[in-house]
Amino acid sequence: MTKNLTNSAIERQNVLNNQVALEKINEHLALGGFDFEDDVFFTKQQLMDLFEVSNATIERYISKFNNELKLNGYQVLRGKKLNLFKSLAFDTLTNEGSKITVIGVFNFRSTLNLAMLLVESEKAQEMRSRILDIVIDVFAQKTGGYPKFINQRDANYLSSSYQEYSCRKEFTSALNQYLEMGNYKYAIYTNKIYQLVFKENAKEYKQILRLSTQDRVRDTLYSEVLITISSIENGLANEMKSKFEQLGRKLHPKELDQLIDELSKNSYLQPFIENARTTMASRDMSFRDALHSRLEHYIQAVSSNDFNKFLGETSRSLEEQLSDPETLEILKRLKDC
Repeated sequence: MTKNLTNSAIERQNVLNNQVALEKINEHLALGGFDFEDDVFFTKQQLMDLFEVSNATIERYISKFNNELKLNGYQVLRGKKLNLFKSLAFDTLTNEGSKITVIGVFNFRSTLNLAMLLVESEKAQEMRSRILDIVIDVFAQKTGGYPKFINQRDANYLSSSYQEYSCRKEFTSALNQYLEMGNYKYAIYTNKIYQLVFKENAKEYKQILRLSTQDRVRDTLYSEVLITISSIENGLANEMKSKFEQLGRKLHPKELDQLIDELSKNSYLQPFIENARTTMASRDMSFRDALHSRLEHYIQAVSSNDFNKFLGETSRSLEEQLSDPETLEILKRLKDC
């Protein structure tokens, strides 16, 4: 899918929340600016020159996108902060009048934000193109060109995966002992859990993520989604056992379907399900360029913390994690629980 930064606030915010990419963008663009309050700032006059647009054009965008620009660092300086800034940027304020009492300034993030909004400026269009190229390069470098497994760079992935594996064994054992149905029940009820959590069966999920037939769905799921699935599998296994003991016989499929329906309405599980849907829809759109159409209204901008989790210095490939003695010790403790 082609990313259109001028039309999508979520796509813009996903770039601006990606600190790893921002550092590369800052390095490549070399826009200059003034060091102020541990950031780099630009005056409106500087941006008029940079983007070759008028004062009225920039003012129009400030008015229309004020909340978004402020969220990303645009601010209006007054009083002591203004005086300090004037002492640093005096030579660029000649067009602001002799007695400046208030001035709007853009930090690096809000400058990029403005570049992603300005449709009248060819310079801004060129900058948008360079920004997207750099973001793509960062993802390619961090993921080795295989973003479908970016979920495994999360430090919580291995422990969540192991927990889900344990609950999965409990669930399949319960299906074997307590459900009157042929062996195809394992695939059917795996899909029912997927549909409960993220509204897709395994086949649909694989098509959306463009997975091969050899790829396992659960190897691509985020830790938060795995934990939600674990909770449901564990709960269903216990409910099936209780129902089996109550009835004195194996459950029929309709009886298990009823248990799943009741579980889907469980008020304790709802926040986890909602979070899993938001997590999957938002991250897959940003990291994997994959749209889960049934979860489209759950899509949000990915947080800075998430970008650091999957692309930052603390993120590591699965191979790196498995070679870490501390990680292996954690898995050993989980195994012994």
